[in-house]
Amino acid sequence: MDQQKKNRLFFGLGTIGRDMFYTTVATYLIYYLTDILDLPDATMWWMALILTVLRVFDALNDPIMGMIVDNTNSRFGKFKPMIVLGAVLGAVFMVPMFMDFGLGQTAYLLLFTFLYLGWDIFYGANDIAYWSMLPALSVHPKERERIGAFARICANIGMYLVVVGILPVTGILTKALGSAKQAWTVFAIGTAALMILFQMFTVFGVKEQRSAFRQEEKTSLRDFWDLLVKNDQLRITIISMGLFMIGYTTTTAFGVHFFKYAFGNEGMYPVFAGVLGVAQLSALMVFPLFSKRFERRKLYSWSMILVFLGYIGFFLSPMNMLPLGISGFLIFTGQAFIQLLMLMFLADCVEYGQWKLGRRQESLTFSFQPLINKIGGAASSGIVTVTLILSGINAAQSADMVTKEGILLMKSAMLLLPLACLLISFFIYLKYYRIDAELHHKILQELINKGEIKENVQ
Repeated sequence: MDQQKKNRLFFGLGTIGRDMFYTTVATYLIYYLTDILDLPDATMWWMALILTVLRVFDALNDPIMGMIVDNTNSRFGKFKPMIVLGAVLGAVFMVPMFMDFGLGQTAYLLLFTFLYLGWDIFYGANDIAYWSMLPALSVHPKERERIGAFARICANIGMYLVVVGILPVTGILTKALGSAKQAWTVFAIGTAALMILFQMFTVFGVKEQRSAFRQEEKTSLRDFWDLLVKNDQLRITIISMGLFMIGYTTTTAFGVHFFKYAFGNEGMYPVFAGVLGVAQLSALMVFPLFSKRFERRKLYSWSMILVFLGYIGFFLSPMNMLPLGISGFLIFTGQAFIQLLMLMFLADCVEYGQWKLGRRQESLTFSFQPLINKIGGAASSGIVTVTLILSGINAAQSADMVTKEGILLMKSAMLLLPLACLLISFFIYLKYYRIDAELHHKILQELINKGEIKENVQ
C-alpha cells in the first residue's frame, strides 16, 4: 500500500474513537445530569450557565492552541505531539464527569466546572491538531474529498456506535452492576480508552508531507488577527459553520428526551439512531461519486432541500416511527453532505490565506473548527437545558407528567429554531463564499510558481 492510501486509511480510522469519546460528552452529558444523577432544577439552572460560559471562554483559547500547533517543529511532526497530549489528558478529565462523588451542590458545581474546562481544553487541542493535519496530507481538492469523506465515515461510525449503543449497553451494565451511575462511569471509561487507542492509528500510520511546503516563521497573536481580518473567506466559513453547528447540535442533543417524553418510548431511540446512522454513512460513501458530477454549490443546495423537507416533515409528523424515520433520513443525509462540504471549505481557506497573506497556517485556520463547535455546543447546551426546565421535562418523573405545551416547546426548540439557523447559514454561503474549483486551481498554480508549494505535491 502506498503512503497516500495509508494516510487516507489511518487518518480516517483515528477518528472512530475520537467521535465515540466526543459524542458521549456532547450529546449525553446533559441526559446523564438530568436523568441519571437526577439533578434538581436549581442545580440545572447553574449547569446551563456553567456550560454556556465555559464553552465560550474555552473557544477563545482555541486560536492560541492553533498557534502552538503551528509553531511546533518536533521530530514527530507538527501535529502528532498535540494529538497524543490532547487525547490522553482529555480522557483524564472526561471520565470523572460521569462519576457520582456524593458532593453537595456548591462543591459539585465547582468540581464539574474544573473537569469540564479541562476536558474542553485538551479535547480541543487534539481536535485542532487532528483536523489541521488534513491540508498537509494533500492540496488537491478531489484527494482532500476522498480523505475527508473516509474520515467523516469513520467519525460517523464512532458517533453512531455511541448513539445506538449507549442506552442498551448502560442498561446491561446497570443490571450487572446494580447501579445506573456506575454503569455510565464504566461506559465513559470505555470510550476514553477507545479514544486513545484509535488515535494511535493516526499517530503511527500517517505521514505528513513536511518537505512539500515552505517552512514558515513562528505564528504570533498578530498573525491570528491578520488571518481573521484579512481572510474574508475564512470569516464567511466561520459564520456559516457556526450557525450550522448551533442547529445541528441542538437537534441531536434533544434526541433521547424526545423519544422518552414526546414519543413515549425511549427504547425506540436506538432504532431511530440506527436509521440516521445508515443515512449519514450512505451519504458519505456516495459523496465522492456526486462530487465528480456536480460542483460544490449545487451539492450544498440540494442537501439543504433535503434538510428543509426533513425538518418540516419531522415537526408535523405524528408519533409514528415510519414518518419520523423518513424525515430523519432526509435530515441526516443532507447534513452529512453539508458537514463534509464545510470541512472542504475550511481546508480550501488554508491555501486562500497563504495566497492572500503569504503564510500557510493550517492549525491556526483549523483552530476555528473547535471554536465553532464549542460556541455551537454552548448555544445548544443553553437552549436544551433551559427548554427542559421551562417545559417541565426536567422536573417530570414520567412522560405523562409533561403537558402538550411542554412537548410543543421542546419540538420547537429541537426543530424550528435549528432549521432557521441552517437556512441562514446556507444563504450566507450562497451570497459571500467564492472559492470554487476554478479559483482554488488558480491559487494553487500561483503558489507553485512562487515556490511556496512544491510542484509534485500530492
